[in-house]
Amino acid sequence: MARRSNEMGVAPMLSVVQGVEFHGYKDCVRLENGRARVVLGPACGGRVLEYAWEGQSALKLDPAQAGWRWRGPGGPEIDPWGGRFDVGPEHVLPPRPATWLGPWTAQPILDGGVRMESGLDAGTGLKLSREFHLAPASSHLRCVQTVTNASGEVRACCHWGRTMTPGGGIVVVPRTPGSRFPRGYVQYRTGEPLLDWAPDDPSVRARDGFLEVVGPLRHAKLGFDSTAGWMAYLLPSGLLFAKRYPVYPGRAYGELGAFTLSIWLHRDEDCELEPIGPLERLAPGDSASFCEDWWLLRHPFPARRDGLDLLAVAERLAREAVEG
Repeated sequence: MARRSNEMGVAPMLSVVQGVEFHGYKDCVRLENGRARVVLGPACGGRVLEYAWEGQSALKLDPAQAGWRWRGPGGPEIDPWGGRFDVGPEHVLPPRPATWLGPWTAQPILDGGVRMESGLDAGTGLKLSREFHLAPASSHLRCVQTVTNASGEVRACCHWGRTMTPGGGIVVVPRTPGSRFPRGYVQYRTGEPLLDWAPDDPSVRARDGFLEVVGPLRHAKLGFDSTAGWMAYLLPSGLLFAKRYPVYPGRAYGELGAFTLSIWLHRDEDCELEPIGPLERLAPGDSASFCEDWWLLRHPFPARRDGLDLLAVAERLAREAVEG
């Protein structure tokens, strides 16, 4: 348990509790500070199972998957929901069920954090660890994934955030100068090995220096090369989920379109938020880390889905990042 003080002199309590039962698992770890709550599930893929502000979670779980465990190579597999992290590049890296589905360990660490570690994935030669720190007086959750090359050969890989949230919301991505994409984004064609470099999807609008997704997409997956280093997703419930992450304009990115961010909006029912890191070439024994900072804030959902004040969202997130 960690104690810190805020500017008002109040000493909020940050608790870390092991052995919590959640989503059919009995070995979860809960971080809580009185208003924000995070539940980590090591049993299947080392995921975040709950990220909540004042009792409302921003993550989506499949009830049918509750308590599911991977039985090893050759056994049944699922696509687990919730706050997932992964490694890419997509379509290039071999399947990695040991890290995506397999059991992890979870232990509290200094300063009120939790560290989870995977086993070795034989197909990629990679081992992963993830550290989570919840701020004592806000919803700020710091998520750091570290990839280690445990093989005897050089491996190329990248961070791939894959957070599953409820659909029906509004995605906000800042546009930045120098985009390689005519409209600031590209779109995967469903069922085809094709990237549309100049899509014209009516649910994606360019407005006030931002791209926003305001409805079901013709094709579910979009890629962005924004260098702003943040994105936001406003849930229909009025919960604003923001992510900040580093961007390296001078480095190579390994996805097909060299994306820094992707989203996947499945029939407007589920929305996956996917910050992507630069390509790392790891010699045997080398490691690389990537950090995502998350926030949850209350923000009114507009009467019309295309009526969000984008500048107000950006200003609020800028203040939140400074205040921590």
